[in-house]
Amino acid sequence: MKKIALNGLLISLALVLSYVESLFPTSLIIPIPGIKLGLANIVTMFALFYLGFVSALTVSVLRCVLAALLFGGFSSLMFSLSGALLALIVMQVLKHGHNKLFSLLGISMGGAAAHNTGQIIMASLMMRNTAIYAYLPVLLIAGIVMGFLTAVVAQNLFYLVDKTHVVNRLG
Repeated sequence: MKKIALNGLLISLALVLSYVESLFPTSLIIPIPGIKLGLANIVTMFALFYLGFVSALTVSVLRCVLAALLFGGFSSLMFSLSGALLALIVMQVLKHGHNKLFSLLGISMGGAAAHNTGQIIMASLMMRNTAIYAYLPVLLIAGIVMGFLTAVVAQNLFYLVDKTHVVNRLG
């Protein structure tokens, strides 16, 4: 029961962070189309490390669906889901090497790069055009930078959660 309640809170938090992120004029700071901070990824990483893959998948999918229903539409759902699912799969794979091969920073940056890759793949499929892949290197660089920044926040969050024992790691 505690895990279900925590999942609900995480879905709500991820949705709020997605909305808050949409209020930031990121394009004024970084004039590259498609760049986002990826704040909801902090919640996904928390779910992955503390509750396991199924909870992280639930949080990611429901956040994408609810955000699309509230703030976007079908195309935003497709872009969001494609990026979120590929990012989650990559982070789960990289998590197996956590503390041996990959730090939390590496896992987050890998997830951010996968998220951008998933969105470019979806754009290519929806537009029926492969020319969009030329934009992938720009998105990958920006995604890795944003993944690093969100990882720094996640590291501090994980430290506080581990120190206070609010939630025990299950995942």
